[in-house]
Amino acid sequence: MSRDRTSSRLGLSTSEAARHLGVSLSTVRRWSDAGHLRGYRTPGGQRRFTIEQLDEFLLSLEQDPSRRSA
Repeated sequence: MSRDRTSSRLGLSTSEAARHLGVSLSTVRRWSDAGHLRGYRTPGGQRRFTIEQLDEFLLSLEQDPSRRSA
């Protein structure tokens, strides 16, 4: 199974989410820990995000710019 197919089935990893959002890995972790960016954890404890979740988060930032510094 290819990596792309696995990623789409499990969701995007933290580094893939960072690339999608155009921010650093630590920013995604911080937003996730603060509850601003919702995802889920695999049984192994890795964070995973769907593209839909990431796009909704970006939209919320556009609607409320004060959240960017969160």
